[in-house]
Amino acid sequence: MELSKKLAILADAAKYDASCTSSGAAPRDSRGGRGIGSTAPMGICHSYTPDGRCVSLLKVLLTNYCVYDCLYCVNRVTSNVPRARFRIDEIVALTLDFYRRNCIEGLFLSSGIVRSPDYTMEQLVEVARRLREDHDFRGYIHLKTIPDASPELLAAAGRHADRLSLNVELPTPQGLATLAPQKDALAIRGAMGRLHRRIEAAKDAARERAPVSLPGAPARRAAPPRFAPGGQSTQMIVGADASDDRTIITTAATLYRDYRLRRVYYSAFSPIPDAARSLPPVAPPLVREHRLYQADWLVRFYGFGHDEIVTGGDGMLALEHDPKLAWALAHRERFPVDLNTAPRELLLRVPGLGVRTVERLLLARQGRRLRHADLKALRVPLAKALPFVVLADHRPGKALEAATAPRAAQQLGLFDAAPA
Repeated sequence: MELSKKLAILADAAKYDASCTSSGAAPRDSRGGRGIGSTAPMGICHSYTPDGRCVSLLKVLLTNYCVYDCLYCVNRVTSNVPRARFRIDEIVALTLDFYRRNCIEGLFLSSGIVRSPDYTMEQLVEVARRLREDHDFRGYIHLKTIPDASPELLAAAGRHADRLSLNVELPTPQGLATLAPQKDALAIRGAMGRLHRRIEAAKDAARERAPVSLPGAPARRAAPPRFAPGGQSTQMIVGADASDDRTIITTAATLYRDYRLRRVYYSAFSPIPDAARSLPPVAPPLVREHRLYQADWLVRFYGFGHDEIVTGGDGMLALEHDPKLAWALAHRERFPVDLNTAPRELLLRVPGLGVRTVERLLLARQGRRLRHADLKALRVPLAKALPFVVLADHRPGKALEAATAPRAAQQLGLFDAAPA
């Protein structure tokens, strides 16, 4: 099979992996003529997949052959899709070639399971090893690891990759047992725990590394062993099983707490050809995936508890409002908030105020009382924020009550006109 044909098949098969960020990578570059690649953001180009997703990595599968039969996966063994497989040297050559042509900033590599988890993981690790050791590649590498692979192979992956990820696949062990009976939720959590301990050990070593002194040279700190400096992430499929948003957010909070994940990615289930009857026939609305990311952000950076984000009795996030606005509307007794006196944690709960804006307001109010013009100067979305705040020259009056008027959710197509 021609290389371009392989690339078309295996890049398309990789589009269901949502984790394509390079945040958290250690800064490296090839200035001075040493090596190739950089993890710095400058000079990085982005590619766009046909469905509009922004991809700045060569995101590809080593192969879409797979011995597993996960019902939600387009690459499952019983799926009737074109199959392809890269050789290791082909992936290495593609990565270097695309990087030299400024098409990518790094490599995101995953794979179906061929022969065995260990054999597949060996192939993935070997790609990363050759890039790092044979070609001095300094760009970003993200490896999707296989939970059933041996701990030694996962350790080798961490030595070469900037970030590792292990997919929990579905929000609950019950959902995984139903839709992917060959996968073991406990084994996945066990592998995540081992990665977490290795990542933390590498961080500790970096803080405590011993000084090294060579004859004729000043003493300096020895470089600590490297292990996935960008941490680990995971991905959950949304809408393939009956898990509600409250369950999904709770699972994510548990993963952040137990394994210190850098990110939990939410991927709306995409209907696949010849799907099993136990799967939903249509995809969930993409706005649901968007609301989950917003809720995730509120828990991680705004001080919200994971158990208070979902305000509806059905366990689902409101689609017509973002989660912060929905929470404010459900707790009107907490508003309006006086921006001149309220503590930071309460300011962060005001719709329309981001973390940076709150920091600027706290700084500004040290010298004077905040007024309507201050919010305008900070480009705060006034229509969203003003019903919930009190300023020196503003009180919301009945605006807070009016803000509760529901607005029907509507997901627009790419060329649909926005409603008036």
